[in-house]
Amino acid sequence: MSSVSDQERAERSSEAMLKDDHTTKGMGMSIDAVGPGTATLSMVVRKDHLNGHGSCHGGAIFTLADSAFAFACNSHNKVTVAQHCSVTFLAPGREGDRLTATAREVALAGRSGIYDVTVNREDGTAIAEFRGLSRTISGTHFEEPDA
Repeated sequence: MSSVSDQERAERSSEAMLKDDHTTKGMGMSIDAVGPGTATLSMVVRKDHLNGHGSCHGGAIFTLADSAFAFACNSHNKVTVAQHCSVTFLAPGREGDRLTATAREVALAGRSGIYDVTVNREDGTAIAEFRGLSRTISGTHFEEPDA
């Protein structure tokens, strides 16, 4: 049995992933919290996130949700990828809005997982609901010491 706690495992996995995650960093996202099967990321909607209607591009919102999903499903120190994702947009995000994506593990069975992510504006308005299905592949994010 490993001497690493579940919380430490989640934190160390997220640190290892973020090191080479140029999309998450490049879009200005921050990891606000991470835990076993959970992650909360946020970003401020910038001018380069806007679409032709002047609202936050759906791809930027999807990417925020997808990043929260990625950190949540990789929190167990097993390399895990998305096998399917879907999003429903509920309300727009505007330039200057701080969007927060909160991911939670719904189910984990063998190599497959289900994660739900809600993206909210600062006022609490839900602007998107995202569901991600994950698949664990080979590898870990860091080597765990034996107990």
